[in-house]
Amino acid sequence: MPLRVVLDRFVVWLDAYGETSQDHQDFYASRVGRAAKNLYYRSPLLGKAAVLPMVVCEAFFPWTRRFYFPRMRLPISDAHFAMGYAALHHVTGERRHLDRALHFLEVLEQTRCPGYERHGWGYPFDWQTRGGILAQGTPLITTTPYCYEAFADVHRLSPEPGRREIMRSIADHVLLDYRDVELGPGVATCTYTPTGGERVVNASAYRAFTLFSAWREFRDERYRATAERNLNFVLQCQLPDGSWPYAVDGARPFVDHFHTCFVMKSLAKIEALTGHAGCREALDRGVAYYTQHLFDEAGLPRPFARAPRLTVYRRELYDCAECINLGVLLRGRYPSLDAAVDRTVTEITRHWQLPDGHFRSRKLLLGWDNVPMHRWGQSEMFRALCLRLQAEHVSAGA
Repeated sequence: MPLRVVLDRFVVWLDAYGETSQDHQDFYASRVGRAAKNLYYRSPLLGKAAVLPMVVCEAFFPWTRRFYFPRMRLPISDAHFAMGYAALHHVTGERRHLDRALHFLEVLEQTRCPGYERHGWGYPFDWQTRGGILAQGTPLITTTPYCYEAFADVHRLSPEPGRREIMRSIADHVLLDYRDVELGPGVATCTYTPTGGERVVNASAYRAFTLFSAWREFRDERYRATAERNLNFVLQCQLPDGSWPYAVDGARPFVDHFHTCFVMKSLAKIEALTGHAGCREALDRGVAYYTQHLFDEAGLPRPFARAPRLTVYRRELYDCAECINLGVLLRGRYPSLDAAVDRTVTEITRHWQLPDGHFRSRKLLLGWDNVPMHRWGQSEMFRALCLRLQAEHVSAGA
């Protein structure tokens, strides 16, 4: 099915369905879910028994999410929707798409984390982690960069001084409100939140890209200097086989699909901004690993190359979306990647969009998870297909 038709159907569905949804974390966002997850981290044997009912629901009865936690709005989704609509406006010239992009920016202004001088965004629920609970409203370096990109994308289409001031506020938040942990000369990992969580590779990659982007926009050398140290950490973390572990903290060495894409997307954007030779070399090795180890026998995205636990699904919308996003950035450079992305786009447009216009969330071990989750694939896939359409539009000289 043509991408424009797929996207038009999704737009109609989103207008009718609304901007809140269930979420991947629903099973563990409630008080009971957080307690079970905390027990799993403290005592794995007892914890497995505690989380088993939720694992069963996720694997076989995904529609039960709504009994654990209500629908919610997530800033990372609003940012992706804003970017998707901006790309659609670029292709079609239709004002309604720009209006929708502007609407999602207004929402982001309203949902920034309270209690912080500068603009940052996180989760609207308490998140149980290995290190304790991250309270809702805690800024995350894995969410805020998408909000910066959303404001930047729309600002290019519709320049407005207030929007640029928000971009500067976000950049200063990313620079000043997260800590750097020095690991060697010119090498530093940033924290995941303003309070901690260092050595997560994709977190430093996100921060490096955002600060390089802000450096190009505002010519503030503080951004570039910090970005360089975080970039050096990401490059240093690449393993000899070309992969990146999720973290280099000794506890989370798994290699999965969408976090690998997050890292390589950031490197591709930094290379485009700076021409950094280290990014080119890392991408050459990373793409070789990615195309060999993170696609299944059908040539479609698989969740893990090295899994941290039992996986209760075969394929995930989020992985497919990030595959397409990466493919747009690196289009024409790696034939094996181009072929994998083409297969993924075909798979999504033929088999994953439901008659009402939204996308399936997961292919389970038995059947499908068709519950729409804006953060866990719907918004990312919408943006990915919009960017793919825009890239085709540009290539055709339209």
